[in-house]
Amino acid sequence: MEDTKGLLDKIRHHDKVCIALNEHCAIPLPDDVMQILVKPHRLSYYYFQYIEKGPATFKSDLQEFIINDGELAFGLPNQVFTKLPYDKNILHYALSFDDHTLTLLPGSYPFLLNPFNANSISFDIAAQQRIKNLLSGLFQLLHSPGKQKKAEVILAHLHTLLTEFNTAYFEQYQSQEIVANSKLSKYIAFKLAVETNLTEQHDVHSIAEQLALNSSTLYSIVKEFAGVSPKEWIINRLMMEAQRKLQYSTISVKELAYDLGFSDPGYFSRLFKKSTGKSVSRYVADLRDLSHN
Repeated sequence: MEDTKGLLDKIRHHDKVCIALNEHCAIPLPDDVMQILVKPHRLSYYYFQYIEKGPATFKSDLQEFIINDGELAFGLPNQVFTKLPYDKNILHYALSFDDHTLTLLPGSYPFLLNPFNANSISFDIAAQQRIKNLLSGLFQLLHSPGKQKKAEVILAHLHTLLTEFNTAYFEQYQSQEIVANSKLSKYIAFKLAVETNLTEQHDVHSIAEQLALNSSTLYSIVKEFAGVSPKEWIINRLMMEAQRKLQYSTISVKELAYDLGFSDPGYFSRLFKKSTGKSVSRYVADLRDLSHN
């Protein structure tokens, strides 16, 4: 199975935002990238493919599904994703971005937790037209000749697009029962438990008890579906929230640490640097640089 770590940097379409968007394969991909994409590959980023004219078959982890005209397939980090086959002639938009880009956006998009274990979304006719317009507009912004468009314009379009996806996802699946797979159900319940009490509940043992599991069973379930331990999953989610707060508010390190439920700002700072590769002050300085380019 192919690993996609570092792949997005090879195909990104903006210097400041790690994002790639292709329209009907108009931008040729490097041969080494295509060799990865045509085989099962573990995603290290968020991936969306909107099919303008289908059908197209995908496999996410072990689940195979078909989408048709005006529908969306998506894959999340750590999922094994494949298009069967990778047909470049199908009219489609392919969008990719990383976790850091997600932290730069003003909203949260709960569908990215995928609580209903569904990797496809359907849209009504009006929404299909809006999404096509948004994707086409974003493609033009990313690939227009001349000076590169400001990051804030790109991010505004991406936020609107993800809001459309989020709304349609929950409209489609909210009334349906979560898949019966007991381990998957527990993993989904774990993610929702963390999200519900994000700044209050850091204790893996307590979450395990809440889910009627022991800690070792919860560990094996989260490790199987996410590739990390429950503690690492929670820390990664908190660090993403920290980056989002730094983007949209003026806050000290101490205030940020307390807001996210940490009693020791020094420990929080060390976690932040380990997660992002930057100190909080360096991260904020880079955000200022981003806003001026």
